Formats: sequence, C-alpha cells, structure tokens
Amino acid sequence: MPRSIIIDTDPGQDDAIAILLALGSPELDVVGITAVAGNVPLALTSRNVRVICELAGRTDVTVCAGADRPLIRPPVTAEHVHGKTGLDGADLPEPSMALDPRHAVDFIVETLMERPAGSVTLCPLGPLTNIALALAREPRIVPRIREIVLMGGGFFEGGNITPAAEFNIFVDPHAAARVFSSGVPITMVPLDVTHKALTSRARIGAIRALGTKVAEAAAGWLDFFERFDVEKYGSEGGPLHDPCVIAWLLEPHLFAGRACNVEIETGSELTMGMTVVDWWGVTARPKNAFVLNQVDAEGLYARIRRAVARL
Repeated sequence: MPRSIIIDTDPGQDDAIAILLALGSPELDVVGITAVAGNVPLALTSRNVRVICELAGRTDVTVCAGADRPLIRPPVTAEHVHGKTGLDGADLPEPSMALDPRHAVDFIVETLMERPAGSVTLCPLGPLTNIALALAREPRIVPRIREIVLMGGGFFEGGNITPAAEFNIFVDPHAAARVFSSGVPITMVPLDVTHKALTSRARIGAIRALGTKVAEAAAGWLDFFERFDVEKYGSEGGPLHDPCVIAWLLEPHLFAGRACNVEIETGSELTMGMTVVDWWGVTARPKNAFVLNQVDAEGLYARIRRAVARL
C-alpha cells in the first residue's frame, strides 16, 4: 500500500521539485498539500501549490491555505532567493483549480483524526506554523501521526539566513520548538544533508532532456534557484533542500544519520532559530529526532528524474 503523506509547504522552487517527486512516485499517496507563509506570502504559496499540481496533472489533490504569519514573530520572506512569485524560472499559467475551503490546520487535524492511527506522515517543507497550530488545536493527534519528516535546521553547517539559523526554523522558531517537544517521531533533514545534494549542469540537463512540459519547468526552476546559492557559496551548484524529505521516505538507504536531542533557540536574537543538535551525546537530554547528515546525491537526482518522467 502507498504511504499516506500530507505535504506542508511554502513553494519555493525546491518545494516544487519535492512535490513533483511525491506526485510522480506511486509509493506515496499525497492525501493533501497545505500551504504556509514562508518563502513568499501565503497568497503566493497557496497559488504556487496549485500551479505545481496542475503542471503535474493532479488537480485531484486537496490543497488548503493555512497560516499567513508565524506564531509570534513578524513574517520573514525570501524573494531574494526564489524571485517575486516564489516560482520564478518557469512561465506557467495561473491555476484554475480551487483551494479547498478548509483552513490547513483544520484539514490536518480532521485527516489525522479520521484515518487510522499511525497511517499518515506529515512532511513539512517550510516554517512549522501549521503543524504547531494543529498540535495545539487537537493534542489527540500526537499519537496518531506516523512520523514528521521535516526540512529544517543545521548543525555543523550553521545557518543560511543568519549565521546560526536555517530559514524554515528562523521564520517561526516558536512553532519549531513546539513541534520538536511534541513527542511525535521526527526525522530532521538539515542543511548538513542538503548542502551535499548540489545541482549541476549534468543533473539539471538530465531532467531537461526528458523533453516534457513538466521536465522543462523543473529544469527552469532549478536553473533559477541555483543562481543565488552558487553566488553565495561559490559552489558548483545550489543545494537542493526539500526533495530530500520525500526521497528519505522513498529510499532511506540514500541517507545516513543518527538519533539526537534537538532544541530550538527562541530567547536570543543573536542565535534565534538555531537548532542545537546534541550530535555527540554530551548532554542527558532525551533524543527527540533522527537527524540526517549524509546523502547519495547521484541517487537522489536519479530518483527525481524518474518521478518527473512519470508526470
């Protein structure tokens, strides 16, 4: 049976590739996709999810809009990385599919309460606001969640929006703190993994060579997305963040990591949103996340290409 997932996202070109990977993988049943403010404001992230679904020919997927701001702090966006729409790099029409009228938090709670316990995995690709609100709205969902697999944080790599913090956690650190203290099984996909999953001319070219509309859009998004990180890091290509979440569900043998305690900094403005990962086990704090730190990048991009070819 396919594994049931809810993707919570703020597209973002890398989010778009992650969604295409999920929709193009028969091993996964995408129960719904919920949008949150993050890379761009909610009006655009909820639009972008529908653009991606229509591109993939999956207008049957439930799409809900969620939180338009973090729990406490003012919004932070990343148009300097993703462009003014969040999906710059591919010229696609405005979506015609409608948003589900339910708020994302209501959809998440209802789905988890209606389906068998332990049957749905949550896959947050952006700030954790919707997930934290769902946990607060209905604490009974905690034992019903199979797992949360999230992209966020960093330890040896540090941060990418501040010296200490990765963007998704920095945008809503209070939501992240709530999620990491929830008791739900968590797999954390940090910058330490995604910075090993670099785009390259060959990898993007292999996707473009598929010659389909979906492949051309995906390659265009990757071309646009990598330009910022190539300039920033001086690397051959840009790190591909969010698809690692979906790839972990599909092919965990491509990754390596270990169970750790992870705490979220919410008090210091200097290190706000820092993920304090006890990688070496130097404290007695309980292990609350499986933290990834290695990836077979060739295997990851091959899997993405196969998924795009199916759409």
